Amino acid sequence: MSLEESPPDTVETEPTTAEEIDALLGDLVLDRDDHLNAPGFVVRPDEVQDTLFRLRDEAGYDHLSCVTAQEYEDRYESIYHLKKYDDPTDEVSVVVPTPTDDPVSESAEPVYRTADWHEREAYDLVGIQYDDHPDLRRILLPETWQGHPLGRDYDQDRPQIVPLREHANPLQEDHASDAGDTMFLNIGPHHPATHGVLHLKTVLDGEQVVDVESDIGYLHRCEEQICQQGTYRYQIMPYPDRWDYISAGLLNEWAYARVAEDLADIEVPEYAQVIRTMGAELCRIAAHMLAVGTFALDVYGDFTAIFMYAVRDREKVQNILEELTGQRLMFNYFRLGGVVWDLPEPREEFFELVRDFLDDLPEALEEYHDLISANEILQIRTVDTGVLPPEVAKSYGATGPVARGSGIDYDLRRDDPYGYYDELDWDVPVEDGCDNYSRLLVRLREVEESAKIIEQCVDLLEDWPEEERTIQSNVPRTIRPDDDTEIYRAVEGAKGELGIYVRADGTEKPARFKIRSPCFSNLQTLPEMSNGEYIPDLIASLGSLDIVLGEVDR
Repeated sequence: MSLEESPPDTVETEPTTAEEIDALLGDLVLDRDDHLNAPGFVVRPDEVQDTLFRLRDEAGYDHLSCVTAQEYEDRYESIYHLKKYDDPTDEVSVVVPTPTDDPVSESAEPVYRTADWHEREAYDLVGIQYDDHPDLRRILLPETWQGHPLGRDYDQDRPQIVPLREHANPLQEDHASDAGDTMFLNIGPHHPATHGVLHLKTVLDGEQVVDVESDIGYLHRCEEQICQQGTYRYQIMPYPDRWDYISAGLLNEWAYARVAEDLADIEVPEYAQVIRTMGAELCRIAAHMLAVGTFALDVYGDFTAIFMYAVRDREKVQNILEELTGQRLMFNYFRLGGVVWDLPEPREEFFELVRDFLDDLPEALEEYHDLISANEILQIRTVDTGVLPPEVAKSYGATGPVARGSGIDYDLRRDDPYGYYDELDWDVPVEDGCDNYSRLLVRLREVEESAKIIEQCVDLLEDWPEEERTIQSNVPRTIRPDDDTEIYRAVEGAKGELGIYVRADGTEKPARFKIRSPCFSNLQTLPEMSNGEYIPDLIASLGSLDIVLGEVDR
């Protein structure tokens, strides 16, 4: 899809109801399959692109949030979860069934570029073939892997062998030729600047990057399958902490809590919502501190000052979170219907600990701006490098600081309110530079806004009447949603939109549990930001994405 084909900025008359969308799609619709969060429309596998083009260009659904794939007894199924960047509460699901003996469907990649990786994962794990996909091959598992792990007939005891030839140099012939200056460069998979176990296959023409491919999957831990083996009520909640494990645990837990609570129609007490909001923003600050510190380390190698300062301030947040949750990294503090326990006693000492941190934060942020954003070397390395135009960011499904650094005013805390966010006074920082520098500024400004949210939460909690401090609602000991109930919900994680799709089968365990990782979609934008630039710019662009491979691979 060329940029000229991007959806228009304004649509004169956008369908808003399920009936209007049904009329827009007309005979493309085979059936209706409503989900709890959105109307669902079943279409033929050879009419996927017509359907999605119509929804994007005529109805304004410019955000392909997630692609879910699953296998039933009688069919395979792909689900495209669509939203609008201007209004993420306006959602629609496009359901594409294919027969079990011929699981072939049209690719959505010509409509939304983010479908490239999402469909590759669906092919890799489930086995659905996407016709005219530009690069349909495995993404998490080696190319020689036998079978599809989420398929019903998958034999998990079958031996798997990955021969050395799978890692042969793909430009071997080019190296033997004197015809040009093309060079193949491996970056990672074990490298400090790859922010985890990431292998970048980079092709250089002279000193410029002409192609870069992100090779992921080294850290794939089957988190979705693990959650499908756990009960809604008790066994799933400890696992979200391990997705984005860089201090963002409560944000991850909230993603599961939100989808499960909506699925089971569970109300959360107002007091618990305030505690959740305070804890989530503490996690956001901790995550952004590490993002800023490692970014400075990537760009000009300042380990002793900026990186250690950022870790110092992150440790202050970790101390608060440890007091609140009893854990330092894998918090396991949220529960369906609330939180596991109240604020630590004596409450006055806990509030003082939080306020001391907030009081010191403005001076620390001013110091970061002096050392980082005002640094001439960093500005030279980051201003006008890693450029990601807003229409390209939208096509890749970019969210969080990556999207807001490209001028996209999109934040689920405000646009699809949950918790206590809509009762508080705060702003969504947006920068329109679209470059590495803008993404840095967004994170530093978001720390300021998170501090404003935390301070308001502390004020509320200090004055909350003791007799009204309800930390959990009454939740059934066993949760069994109705068979074939489907839902997709998301929260604003530290890296962007962290969403979960769940399909229930009438038991106390989900039949399908799909994680929508913001890092997964954001990492896809790396070639757009890096092609035509130099290797140091590539490293800076990767650092500006603030990825965590535990969440990319899941």
